[in-house]
Amino acid sequence: MELLPEGQRNTAAEVLWEDQQKINKFSTLINKKDEQLEILEKLKTEKEYLDDLALEIELLDEDEKIQYKIGEVFVFLKVEKAVEKIEAENEKLSSQIDEIYETISTYDESLADLKKQLYAKFGNNINLER
Repeated sequence: MELLPEGQRNTAAEVLWEDQQKINKFSTLINKKDEQLEILEKLKTEKEYLDDLALEIELLDEDEKIQYKIGEVFVFLKVEKAVEKIEAENEKLSSQIDEIYETISTYDESLADLKKQLYAKFGNNINLER
């Protein structure tokens, strides 16, 4: 005997091993996507800082030497060399950001497919939304 509100009946489908594997994969993909989104935000912030830095350096005299951080140390570089290094770093960040967008897109496609399959079987008995 089921204790459901009057007028409702149990529409729960049996959860098979394959279904549980899909649910687990969905959860794993969500976590991986969240990690990538966090990395993406950090890279975007770093890129903004580099863009601001490039604008500030352009205002300096070309023969002036500035301190530029390489690893753990600061070295004196002419403005021209510093701008070249900043542009190279900016390009590297842009490519990393593009790669992360591609990865997130792949995760989104897989998540949409799993969502469709799981909602088709379980309907309102499963919640895959945040």
